[in-house]
Amino acid sequence: MGGDTPSTMFGGANSDGGSSNGTTKKDVEHLPMPSRNPLPLSASQEAQVRDIFYARVRSKCTEEIKAFAECALGRTFSVPFACREPHRVMNSCMKLHANQAEQDAAREEWFALRMERARERERKARRKAEQEAFLREWWGLPEKDREEARKELEKMNRKERVGGYVGNNRLRDAQNSKILEQARLERDGIDRDLHT
Repeated sequence: MGGDTPSTMFGGANSDGGSSNGTTKKDVEHLPMPSRNPLPLSASQEAQVRDIFYARVRSKCTEEIKAFAECALGRTFSVPFACREPHRVMNSCMKLHANQAEQDAAREEWFALRMERARERERKARRKAEQEAFLREWWGLPEKDREEARKELEKMNRKERVGGYVGNNRLRDAQNSKILEQARLERDGIDRDLHT
Protein backbone atom coordinates (compact mmCIF):
# COMPACT_ATOMS: atom_id res chain seq x y z
CA MET A 1 0.00 0.00 0.00
CA GLY A 2 2.95 2.32 0.47
CA GLY A 3 3.73 2.83 -3.21
CA ASP A 4 0.42 1.63 -4.57
CA THR A 5 -1.91 4.28 -5.79
CA PRO A 6 -5.50 3.68 -6.74
CA SER A 7 -6.29 4.22 -10.38
CA THR A 8 -9.87 4.22 -11.59
CA MET A 9 -12.07 3.43 -8.57
CA PHE A 10 -15.71 4.43 -8.71
CA GLY A 11 -18.50 4.47 -6.13
CA GLY A 12 -18.54 3.64 -2.44
CA ALA A 13 -18.30 7.04 -0.79
CA ASN A 14 -20.82 9.77 -0.43
CA SER A 15 -19.77 13.25 -1.38
CA ASP A 16 -21.04 14.59 1.94
CA GLY A 17 -18.29 12.83 3.90
CA GLY A 18 -20.56 10.19 5.44
CA SER A 19 -19.99 6.52 4.98
CA SER A 20 -21.72 4.54 2.28
CA ASN A 21 -24.22 2.94 4.70
CA GLY A 22 -25.93 6.24 5.46
CA THR A 23 -24.47 7.06 8.88
CA THR A 24 -22.52 10.20 9.49
CA LYS A 25 -19.45 10.58 11.65
CA LYS A 26 -21.42 12.51 14.29
CA ASP A 27 -23.97 9.69 14.81
CA VAL A 28 -21.42 6.96 15.56
CA GLU A 29 -20.10 6.07 19.02
CA HIS A 30 -16.29 5.90 18.94
CA LEU A 31 -13.75 3.95 20.95
CA PRO A 32 -10.25 5.35 21.28
CA MET A 33 -7.63 3.88 18.98
CA PRO A 34 -5.37 1.53 21.00
CA SER A 35 -2.17 3.17 19.77
CA ARG A 36 -0.83 5.28 16.93
CA ASN A 37 0.74 2.19 15.37
CA PRO A 38 -1.78 -0.55 16.25
CA LEU A 39 -1.30 -4.27 16.15
CA PRO A 40 -1.42 -5.99 12.78
CA LEU A 41 -4.90 -6.82 11.60
CA SER A 42 -6.17 -9.93 9.87
CA ALA A 43 -6.44 -10.00 6.08
CA SER A 44 -10.18 -9.30 6.09
CA GLN A 45 -9.72 -6.43 8.55
CA GLU A 46 -6.95 -4.96 6.39
CA ALA A 47 -9.31 -5.23 3.40
CA GLN A 48 -11.91 -3.24 5.35
CA VAL A 49 -9.29 -0.58 6.16
CA ARG A 50 -8.32 -0.48 2.47
CA ASP A 51 -11.96 0.02 1.47
CA ILE A 52 -12.23 2.96 3.87
CA PHE A 53 -8.95 4.37 2.51
CA TYR A 54 -10.14 4.12 -1.11
CA ALA A 55 -13.49 5.70 -0.21
CA ARG A 56 -11.69 8.61 1.47
CA VAL A 57 -9.46 9.15 -1.57
CA ARG A 58 -12.43 8.94 -3.95
CA SER A 59 -14.38 11.45 -1.85
CA LYS A 60 -11.57 14.00 -2.27
CA CYS A 61 -11.46 13.54 -6.06
CA THR A 62 -15.18 13.35 -6.87
CA GLU A 63 -15.13 16.10 -9.48
CA GLU A 64 -12.19 14.56 -11.37
CA ILE A 65 -13.77 11.10 -11.25
CA LYS A 66 -17.08 12.52 -12.46
CA ALA A 67 -15.36 14.29 -15.38
CA PHE A 68 -13.60 11.08 -16.44
CA ALA A 69 -16.80 9.04 -16.11
CA GLU A 70 -18.73 11.52 -18.26
CA CYS A 71 -15.98 11.38 -20.90
CA ALA A 72 -15.92 7.56 -20.88
CA LEU A 73 -19.71 7.21 -21.01
CA GLY A 74 -20.76 5.48 -24.23
CA ARG A 75 -17.21 4.75 -25.38
CA THR A 76 -15.37 1.45 -25.53
CA PHE A 77 -12.07 1.20 -27.38
CA SER A 78 -11.63 4.94 -27.78
CA VAL A 79 -11.56 5.71 -24.01
CA PRO A 80 -7.73 5.69 -23.68
CA PHE A 81 -7.40 8.13 -26.57
CA ALA A 82 -10.41 10.39 -26.16
CA CYS A 83 -10.27 10.64 -22.36
CA ARG A 84 -6.51 10.81 -21.84
CA GLU A 85 -6.55 14.24 -20.18
CA PRO A 86 -9.44 13.60 -17.72
CA HIS A 87 -7.86 10.26 -16.83
CA ARG A 88 -4.49 11.92 -16.17
CA VAL A 89 -6.14 14.60 -13.99
CA MET A 90 -8.12 11.97 -12.06
CA ASN A 91 -5.06 9.79 -11.43
CA SER A 92 -2.91 12.74 -10.38
CA CYS A 93 -5.58 13.80 -7.87
CA MET A 94 -5.76 10.25 -6.47
CA LYS A 95 -1.97 9.99 -6.26
CA LEU A 96 -1.88 13.30 -4.43
CA HIS A 97 -4.37 12.14 -1.80
CA ALA A 98 -3.29 8.48 -1.57
CA ASN A 99 -0.58 9.04 1.03
CA GLN A 100 0.43 7.55 4.36
CA ALA A 101 -1.50 10.16 6.34
CA GLU A 102 -4.71 9.15 4.57
CA GLN A 103 -3.97 5.47 5.27
CA ASP A 104 -3.46 6.25 8.95
CA ALA A 105 -6.72 8.21 9.03
CA ALA A 106 -8.54 5.26 7.43
CA ARG A 107 -7.07 2.89 10.02
CA GLU A 108 -8.15 5.23 12.83
CA GLU A 109 -11.65 5.40 11.37
CA TRP A 110 -11.78 1.59 11.23
CA PHE A 111 -10.81 1.36 14.91
CA ALA A 112 -13.30 4.08 15.80
CA LEU A 113 -16.17 2.12 14.27
CA ARG A 114 -15.50 -1.06 16.28
CA MET A 115 -18.52 -0.53 18.54
CA GLU A 116 -20.88 -0.14 15.60
CA ARG A 117 -19.56 -3.33 13.97
CA ALA A 118 -19.89 -5.23 17.27
CA ARG A 119 -23.53 -4.15 17.66
CA GLU A 120 -24.27 -5.15 14.06
CA ARG A 121 -22.65 -8.56 14.54
CA GLU A 122 -24.62 -9.09 17.75
CA ARG A 123 -27.88 -8.11 16.06
CA LYS A 124 -27.28 -10.54 13.18
CA ALA A 125 -26.39 -13.40 15.53
CA ARG A 126 -29.52 -12.79 17.64
CA ARG A 127 -31.69 -12.66 14.50
CA LYS A 128 -30.16 -15.90 13.21
CA ALA A 129 -30.82 -17.65 16.54
CA GLU A 130 -34.46 -16.45 16.54
CA GLN A 131 -35.02 -17.68 12.97
CA GLU A 132 -33.47 -21.04 13.73
CA ALA A 133 -35.64 -21.47 16.85
CA PHE A 134 -38.72 -20.57 14.80
CA LEU A 135 -37.86 -23.08 12.06
CA ARG A 136 -37.19 -25.83 14.61
CA GLU A 137 -40.58 -25.16 16.21
CA TRP A 138 -42.33 -24.94 12.84
CA TRP A 139 -40.98 -28.26 11.54
CA GLY A 140 -41.20 -29.99 14.92
CA LEU A 141 -37.46 -30.60 15.15
CA PRO A 142 -35.89 -31.30 18.54
CA GLU A 143 -34.38 -28.37 20.37
CA LYS A 144 -30.64 -27.94 20.37
CA ASP A 145 -28.77 -29.63 23.16
CA ARG A 146 -27.46 -27.40 25.92
CA GLU A 147 -23.77 -27.76 24.98
CA GLU A 148 -24.33 -26.61 21.40
CA ALA A 149 -26.48 -23.67 22.56
CA ARG A 150 -23.79 -22.69 25.08
CA LYS A 151 -21.10 -22.73 22.37
CA GLU A 152 -23.20 -20.52 20.11
CA LEU A 153 -23.88 -18.08 22.95
CA GLU A 154 -20.18 -17.99 23.77
CA LYS A 155 -19.33 -17.35 20.11
CA MET A 156 -21.91 -14.56 19.93
CA ASN A 157 -20.44 -12.82 23.00
CA ARG A 158 -16.85 -13.05 21.75
CA LYS A 159 -15.25 -9.68 21.00
CA GLU A 160 -13.66 -8.73 17.71
CA ARG A 161 -10.04 -9.85 17.46
CA VAL A 162 -7.46 -7.16 16.83
CA GLY A 163 -3.94 -8.50 16.55
CA GLY A 164 -5.07 -12.09 17.16
CA TYR A 165 -4.96 -14.26 20.24
CA VAL A 166 -1.79 -15.66 21.76
CA GLY A 167 -1.56 -19.36 20.97
CA ASN A 168 -1.16 -21.88 23.77
CA ASN A 169 1.89 -23.41 22.13
CA ARG A 170 3.68 -20.15 21.31
CA LEU A 171 5.96 -20.32 24.37
CA ARG A 172 6.76 -23.95 23.66
CA ASP A 173 7.59 -23.10 20.02
CA ALA A 174 9.89 -20.27 21.14
CA GLN A 175 11.72 -22.61 23.51
CA ASN A 176 12.05 -25.27 20.80
CA SER A 177 13.41 -22.74 18.32
CA LYS A 178 16.03 -21.57 20.85
CA ILE A 179 17.11 -25.17 21.44
CA LEU A 180 17.29 -25.84 17.71
CA GLU A 181 19.28 -22.64 17.11
CA GLN A 182 21.74 -23.54 19.87
CA ALA A 183 22.18 -27.06 18.44
CA ARG A 184 22.80 -25.62 14.97
CA LEU A 185 25.39 -23.20 16.32
CA GLU A 186 27.15 -25.98 18.25
CA ARG A 187 27.10 -28.17 15.14
CA ASP A 188 28.70 -25.43 13.09
CA GLY A 189 31.29 -24.81 15.81
CA ILE A 190 30.22 -21.22 16.44
CA ASP A 191 30.51 -19.88 19.94
CA ARG A 192 27.04 -18.67 21.05
CA ASP A 193 28.46 -15.64 22.88
CA LEU A 194 30.21 -14.39 19.75
CA HIS A 195 27.13 -14.94 17.65
CA THR A 196 24.75 -12.91 19.82
